[in-house]
Amino acid sequence: MRRAALVGAVDFNADHYAKQDIHCTIAVDGGYAQLERAGIKPDIALGDFDSLGYVPTLGSTRVFPPIKDETDMELACRAAREEGCDELLLYGCLSRRLDHTIANLQLLAGLASFGVRAFGIGDTFAITALSAQGVRRIDFEAFDPTPLDEGSYGRCISVFACGGPADCVTEQGLAYTLEHEPLRNDISRGVSNEFTGTEASVLVESGSLLVCFPLGAWEHIKR
Repeated sequence: MRRAALVGAVDFNADHYAKQDIHCTIAVDGGYAQLERAGIKPDIALGDFDSLGYVPTLGSTRVFPPIKDETDMELACRAAREEGCDELLLYGCLSRRLDHTIANLQLLAGLASFGVRAFGIGDTFAITALSAQGVRRIDFEAFDPTPLDEGSYGRCISVFACGGPADCVTEQGLAYTLEHEPLRNDISRGVSNEFTGTEASVLVESGSLLVCFPLGAWEHIKR
């Protein structure tokens, strides 16, 4: 597995980044300043740099026009895949502007459909997408969820249909189980399931899902 870190302009979780085995770090526009403050030199700096305000003097800098169809984060996802990375960690992609947050969630769903596992990393939680066409499941090993109670997310893991109904969803090892059941994308069902300490999994066999969980469960993901 080759893992890329894509760092956007806000809320860079440097502590989480430091614990990961990263093969390629991409500064996405203003994310360059975030990395610079953390003393991290990216492998690639990319974007139109309207947020940063200047073009970095990095050997591998890719400049794009501000008027384009893709966001800088989408271009960074493409660059990470071109570098041969098959797991993407998106930092600084889940706050400040709701429209950009929604765009980044759509990127997660699109990547999952192409078989690329990707996560949005916040300060206290992570989110990933599953797709029946690609990355269909996420599995967690058995672990003691008690330490999660101290965090703002507690033991909660939430699963939502994305882009339309998901007609065949299975959730096992959680407080509330599903067996090949449908989830709709126009109601709130799916919020606040809970880790129980046993092995847990979420699987989709038709449609796409977004799965949100506390960052304290990160180290227990099976890979």
